[in-house]
Amino acid sequence: MISVLIETLNDEERLARTLASLVGGSVEGVVREVIVCDGGSTDGTHVVADAAGCHWLASGSVADAARQAKSDWMLLLEPGAVMGAGWIEAAMRHCARSEMAATFTSRARRPLFGRFFGRNRALERGLLIRKRQVAALANNARNSEAIGRGVAVKRLEAEIVMADRRH
Repeated sequence: MISVLIETLNDEERLARTLASLVGGSVEGVVREVIVCDGGSTDGTHVVADAAGCHWLASGSVADAARQAKSDWMLLLEPGAVMGAGWIEAAMRHCARSEMAATFTSRARRPLFGRFFGRNRALERGLLIRKRQVAALANNARNSEAIGRGVAVKRLEAEIVMADRRH
């Protein structure tokens, strides 16, 4: 039902956390596949992806991932994001009833300074989006983060624990 896309670059540990949170969705038949687009990792990112049965694109683009995705819906996630309780049901309901892209609710609160002066990441709450929309936007976007910017979204009542910021 959903193809998950995760772009990585030396994200071995963060990728493992995200993949572990998707296991329930895979067991329930909601997660059909996970596609990992790698930007040239030199750590064990490939080993983690391979052990989890992910489809690996060593230097593939988001457009390549969209072309290869088997599902009509894609879930774009940052490495390190952890899906919370209720995400499977919320995603299934949304995919059955809507055409609009959606994000999840975060329980993380940013410090006041960060809310005003920090830059929001487009994928910090994930992005559940139609494959055809990803394909259309991917031609003008350099990565999945760029696809998430400017897309109208609905907020789903299911939690995601946002990935920690990279240093």
